[in-house]
Amino acid sequence: MGRKNAKKTKHRSNSGGGKTFKGNMDVTRSGMGFVIVPDLKIDIMVRPGDFNTALHGDTVIVRTKGSGNGRRMQGEVEDVVQRKRTEFVGHLEISKDFAFFIPEMDKPMPDLYIPLSSINNAKDRDRVVVRLVKWEKDGKRPVGEVVSVLDAENSNDAAMKEILLENGFPLEFPEDALEVAARIPDTISETEIKARKDVRDILTFTIDPIDAKDFDDAISFRELKNGNYEIGVHIADVAHYVEPDTPLDKVAYQKATSVYLPDRVNPMLPEHISNVLCSLRPKEDKLTFSAIFQITSKAEVKQYWLGKTIIHSDHRFTYEEVQAIIETRDGLYKDEILLLNDLAQRMRKKRFNKGAINFSSTEVRFKLDEKGDPIGIMIKESKESHQLIEEFMLLANRYVAENISKLKVKGKQVPFPYRIHDDPDEEKLLPFVAFAKKFGHSFDTSSPEAIAASFNQLLMDVHGRPEQHVLEQLGIRTMAKAKYTTENVGHYGLGFEHYCHFTSPIRRYPDVMAHRILQQVLESTVTIDKKLEEKCKHCSERERAAMEAERAANKYKQVQYMKNYLGEEFEGVISGVASFGFWVETVEHKCEGLVSVNSLLEYDEFRHVESDYCLAGQRSGKKFRMGDKVWIKVVAANLTKRQLDYEWVVAEELAKAKAENEIKPERQKAKKKK
Repeated sequence: MGRKNAKKTKHRSNSGGGKTFKGNMDVTRSGMGFVIVPDLKIDIMVRPGDFNTALHGDTVIVRTKGSGNGRRMQGEVEDVVQRKRTEFVGHLEISKDFAFFIPEMDKPMPDLYIPLSSINNAKDRDRVVVRLVKWEKDGKRPVGEVVSVLDAENSNDAAMKEILLENGFPLEFPEDALEVAARIPDTISETEIKARKDVRDILTFTIDPIDAKDFDDAISFRELKNGNYEIGVHIADVAHYVEPDTPLDKVAYQKATSVYLPDRVNPMLPEHISNVLCSLRPKEDKLTFSAIFQITSKAEVKQYWLGKTIIHSDHRFTYEEVQAIIETRDGLYKDEILLLNDLAQRMRKKRFNKGAINFSSTEVRFKLDEKGDPIGIMIKESKESHQLIEEFMLLANRYVAENISKLKVKGKQVPFPYRIHDDPDEEKLLPFVAFAKKFGHSFDTSSPEAIAASFNQLLMDVHGRPEQHVLEQLGIRTMAKAKYTTENVGHYGLGFEHYCHFTSPIRRYPDVMAHRILQQVLESTVTIDKKLEEKCKHCSERERAAMEAERAANKYKQVQYMKNYLGEEFEGVISGVASFGFWVETVEHKCEGLVSVNSLLEYDEFRHVESDYCLAGQRSGKKFRMGDKVWIKVVAANLTKRQLDYEWVVAEELAKAKAENEIKPERQKAKKKK
């Protein structure tokens, strides 16, 4: 096998002084490491012999070596503060006395030694998931244990697991966390009920996707004698069950979010908590943290109450069922549903009038067979049933944040995990404004409020027009990324001065933090968490990792689906442009693939014009611009790279035009091959 005498990782002490920094390790494919330190202009280079057990993505402490003499700083990893991931996919090589795990990674990392007692019934050459359990800085090999054997027949399952692991989401919960979860009592004590507002006798229901099992939120409704409506937004009281600093809490914090892939959920909390204890299931008493509003028929909030409650959901609706009630004006609890919908639409209209930006985004949903293979792609639509829930969740999130923002402890604001969205970046905005002008849309950039109004006007003007897709996509790209922080600068996209995440604690850790702090505020027992900003940054990073995992999984499914259509032609829209080609998203399936500039070389040489978001032909003048409709042929579908390759299929007309030294109009229609 040749692995027994493999070279050991060396650990050398650095006696030359130098400064220490905390940052994230980025390992290149060649094996060189660079520690990226926030607020440091240049990365610190680390040679492989100085990694000291650090792996790609780990948070590390690095000490610089020497003076640098104006060149790139070099350093040595002193300590691994936090591993990005501890589980890996690869294959086993088993000998008589021990086994080795060879990881399948695009980033270099050493093989892991696996004692035979830890191979978990795996066989030689099996593809497995292995957990890193020990790696001392003494030059010895890292030690691992087999977590699970991957089914050789089920490549889809292996691909989804790899995507989760790549992004730092472990596949299973540690035993100590499961032990804590198992000890939580299922029953609610009379003492606990007496300590809460009892709203079990008020009409309450949930509205969720048809396949949901973790019901975070419920809505209660009743009409008051004064003609106003009492509407309760009731949120699963996860913080009651998940106590701080327990193994269960620690694993929830490390994950910071549930991850939703096309065929599975990687939950933040064990299933018994997320789907049973905390899930607001119908016909069951449940502990909740609530925001209860008194609202007029014109959707004005007259007063509100925040606190712990006990509820009893009368019914579980799906979005489809509620949408049918809204459209037919008939069905179970129709009067309450229609009234809530009217209030939600009024709140929505007010929100946009006050500066919220009405961006719409297209999401896809896959229809899967029993093996998890995609057999259809559907477009998710945001209908009034979705907006009903959205508006009341936004209301609760806003009022919780506003309530906290007014409070002070010892003259200082209470630290809190706000959800913020900064004003647009001028550098990104100006090229977009110039591009929009080419379509006849003007922008007022004199203030953030004016920019928001201009965006909304543009979105109304382009609705249904050919440039709608491209201007919406480019507009979204000009926006800052929303994140968690203790610095309350408001939420630009929503048009809110104060905002937080409070309504999804089963699947988001910042909501759990918000619940804990709000409860301290209500009990006047606030303790200042000095690490709260660090926790906010961690949650933002994990959110981005989850989004990356979800994008990668969707891309895998798209490639898997389009493999069935190799050689076939589809209409598409150019969704992105670069110097090496342009991306096209098919109209029918929303599957994006790349048309390489190399495939166009026989017709013309194309150059990238950044200001016009296009590729322009040097001789022909032909342009491929974002938002243009084109016909493409599916020529390759690479599942390993999660990549689709397309070819432009109207090329013969460009060839003819080239011969005549002029451009003819592209054909309007193309036949799709059967």
